[in-house]
Order: sequence, then C-alpha cells, then structure tokens
Amino acid sequence: MFAICNLAIIPLRAEPSDRSEIVSQVLFGEHFEILERQNQWAKIKLQYDDYEGWVDSKQYQVISEKSFTDLSKEALILNADLVEYVTNAKNMLLPIPLGASLSFLHHSEINTEGFEFEGMRTSGVKPKSDLITTAYLYLNAPYLWGGKTPFGIDCSGFTQMVYKLNGYHLLRDASQQSTQGDALSFIEESEPGDLAFFDNEEGKIIHVGIMMENNYIIHASGKVRIDRLDHLGIYNAEQNRHTHRLRVIKKII
Repeated sequence: MFAICNLAIIPLRAEPSDRSEIVSQVLFGEHFEILERQNQWAKIKLQYDDYEGWVDSKQYQVISEKSFTDLSKEALILNADLVEYVTNAKNMLLPIPLGASLSFLHHSEINTEGFEFEGMRTSGVKPKSDLITTAYLYLNAPYLWGGKTPFGIDCSGFTQMVYKLNGYHLLRDASQQSTQGDALSFIEESEPGDLAFFDNEEGKIIHVGIMMENNYIIHASGKVRIDRLDHLGIYNAEQNRHTHRLRVIKKII
C-alpha cells in the first residue's frame, strides 16, 4: 500500500504507540510506502529519504501504486514561507509549514480534496550561497527531537530541510548525512553551506550544523542559533565553553 500525508504535520514514531519516541515528522504532501499494519498503526518508509517509522493510520490518505510512482518522478515543489495554507473545495483552510510538498496538487486522482495553494513556492536547484539565506528562516526555532519545521526542529532535520528547500538531497539523521560528500582537511577550506559533524566520546556522530563565513556555524541546539567554530568544535560564548566536539567538515555540494 501507498499513502500521502494530507495533514500539516504528523509524528513519525519509533514504535506503534502514542507514547513512543517521535523520530521524525511527515509534512503535508510527503508520500510513502506502507510496509506493515498493526491495529491503528502503519509502519511506513518515506519516499524522499527512505526513513522508516510508525504513523497513526487515521493521519494519511491512501493512494494507488501508480500515483505513488508518478509522484515520485515529479520535481519537488515546496512551500517557501514559514507558514502558509491550502484551501480545499469547501473553502476550509489548512495551515502548512515551510518545506511542505505541493507537487501532488495537480494530480486530481491524489488531490481528491481539491486543495489549492496561492503562496510562495520553491523548486529546482539553487546556488549554494542560498543555503545560508534559507537557514536564517529557521533562526530561533526551538529544538525538538525529530522535528522538521520552524515550530520545532532537530539538528539533522534543520540541515535536511535547508538543503531540500534549495534542491539538494540529504538523508535524515546526522550519522547518515556524515556518509555523504567529501571530507575537508582544514576548517579554512570550508565554504558557507558545508556541513560540520560532531561526535561523542564513543566516536558516534551526534550533531551537525551548517558552516557560515568567518568560522561561524548555524545549528539547532536548544534553538537554531549561530556560534563560533574552531578546531576543537562549537564554542558557545554564553556558556563560555565548547559544547560540541568537531569530527569532520564535509562538502556536500
């Protein structure tokens, strides 16, 4: 079976329970394969990044395999504003967040509610320099484990969405993203838009942020914020200490 998210944001959980950890979110217009059903729960795999988790089966719309395949071939069209809305045939408003997908709207066999959108859209590949402009849209967004929106976002959700809005593909988790791109030898080689990864005592990648000019970094830690970066890691001036240990900087684009 296949389906599409027809609500603003739905939680993607680790286990089939309302009490389970939220590992990510599914935004309006994202489509996915249903791998398994357990009572009111469905285990899904998102088409965009193959991420898996459990969603409530009352929170999506089933679509055909043909519709899923056709939509997967479509160029991404995304909402480009912090918050916008779609209207349906009954003139009801549904708010949608930055990065929600609009690619299905002209597919009448999928868009059975007659959703229409009149806001700002973005599609296609943008210059690398646009990554920082997009990142600023999320500035001060609160940190939320599993989040992907300006109302709550985690470190890798932030980097994935910034890249996605500019036409570049990243995997979901920081550890997965660290397998992409080419490693740089020195901080001085980095450019705005490159990704910096950070590890813990066991050497596991646990954090990621986006490089800016002059050795600054924008990242989600408590909130989306800007800090200094040196060869040791992220230096938080408010706490007067390094908060994350630098592992590697990678050029993805």
